[in-house]
Amino acid sequence: MFQNFRLSMAWLHTWFGLFLGFVLMVVFFFGALSVFDREIDRWAIPATRFEPQPMPSFDKLLRPVFEDMQPLEDARAAMRSQVDGPLPERFDTVTRLGAYTTHRDPVLALFVGYEVPNARRKETTIFAQRTVDPRNGAALPDDRLKIGSGFFYPLHYSLTFEWKNLGYWIVGFAALMMLMALVTGVIMHRKIFRELFTFRPKKSTQRSMLDMHNLTGVVALPFHFFFAFTGLVIFAGIYFPVTHTQLEALHDKHEQVEAIETGLPHDRAGVAAPLASVDAMVAEAQRRWAAKGMAGDVGFLGVQFPGDANGYVSIYRAGTDRIALTGEGIHFKASTGALLREDPPPTVVARINEFLTGLHLQHFRHWLLRWLYVLGGLSGCACIATGFLFFVEKRKRQHAKQGSAGARVVDALAVTTVTGMVLAALGMLIANRLLPESMPAGWPWRGEMEKYCFWAVWVLAAAHAVWRTAPVAEGRLVPAWRDQCMAIAALGVLAPVLNWITTGDHLLRTVANGYWPVAGTDLFMLAGAALAVLAARRLQRRAAVPVPVKAAAMEAGHA
Repeated sequence: MFQNFRLSMAWLHTWFGLFLGFVLMVVFFFGALSVFDREIDRWAIPATRFEPQPMPSFDKLLRPVFEDMQPLEDARAAMRSQVDGPLPERFDTVTRLGAYTTHRDPVLALFVGYEVPNARRKETTIFAQRTVDPRNGAALPDDRLKIGSGFFYPLHYSLTFEWKNLGYWIVGFAALMMLMALVTGVIMHRKIFRELFTFRPKKSTQRSMLDMHNLTGVVALPFHFFFAFTGLVIFAGIYFPVTHTQLEALHDKHEQVEAIETGLPHDRAGVAAPLASVDAMVAEAQRRWAAKGMAGDVGFLGVQFPGDANGYVSIYRAGTDRIALTGEGIHFKASTGALLREDPPPTVVARINEFLTGLHLQHFRHWLLRWLYVLGGLSGCACIATGFLFFVEKRKRQHAKQGSAGARVVDALAVTTVTGMVLAALGMLIANRLLPESMPAGWPWRGEMEKYCFWAVWVLAAAHAVWRTAPVAEGRLVPAWRDQCMAIAALGVLAPVLNWITTGDHLLRTVANGYWPVAGTDLFMLAGAALAVLAARRLQRRAAVPVPVKAAAMEAGHA
């Protein structure tokens, strides 16, 4: 089929990269934004614009909040199909509850799991969730969407396709093929080290795009390979499931054996028991961490089977001073506060897994490394985008002569994916500032409206791309890229201006006060707007340059 091994690798690199590049573009871009997801949350929810707080007192502040929590209507609606008979007006049997925070979270995320009467499956749990101000326990409105951590972050690994975990499988397959594309790319480009220092921006569009594709691919090659691999490791439980399969009985047996080995109860005792002072348990856990030279704050606090004799409290350290995702968990008997278990040092395999997971999820405090993550993600976007452009530039004149629409279809999809998703993200942030604080009766909740705006802007960008890529059929440079770059520039300026108008937090104030979560988000959008203007001007100049005669026959060896 192919003359040599290198040409077969070039074919794989080209076609798998083309068809899965659209998915990987979304993964890279929203993965880069997710590095600062908590900061985007603060921009999107002005009520959270205060400094991060430590885990507050459970006994004085959190316990009354937990006792007041009940599942929201959307959780109840999702549960109705899983029970025989009506749901109770109030859920009373708590299976577990927990509170979670990070060094970048000013607010506290709480959850309570309740046992569901008459459920068709055993151990069915319905959850109540709430976000509170840890300074006073006040709840944030339930309709506020955490755009960074609640939408952009899951979008990068699940595409928000929840049915049958379809989004996870699509992203997982794309990540697996990305590993293949990286290997085949190295095989294709035999002069890979020379290409690291080669970029000719004044050459033809085809030549400069190929140079940029090679450059961004080579510079961030370790980053791209590592993140594709660790992403597959993190979601291995989905790709190789144990629960809810033929191995479910074995999994349940393992949990029972583990409960015996660890001393942490697997089931309720059915005997009522009071809850001792959780604050005293937290103090003891912090004392034990400090004794090991690991003094730190609490990142997660959970209570299993509260109000039962088998109840226990688990306290995990916020490991922001290290890369490995480890919590140094300490567990206490809920009714007495007696120590049940202190998690032992992990095995070598578990330690490697914690390091790989922590390096991918970057919960650490190292700000420079976080920005390198952003640059790595954006370099992946640049690599894929220039790959799209090279594909189109190489084939559009040939397709124009043949009357084929292939190049136009690819160009329209590329515009939709590359610039369209940026417009969608900016449109969502603008909608966040323009939508009323409370939606009219009968309308979707505010967070849902923001999601609808995101998808609506992306659909409009797709329609514009299809309309404005017609010149590809004539072998010319299309105006769709330039148009959408200018739109990005306009929206990238409008969003910070609306933030100023609606909240009063303009750049001079946020920079002067050193409040970088909001200032950094505004500056990032303004920097993106400036780059979009430069790109649009360069595209305008390229469109005015006549196509060189020899360009059509350039580098036939590249597939």
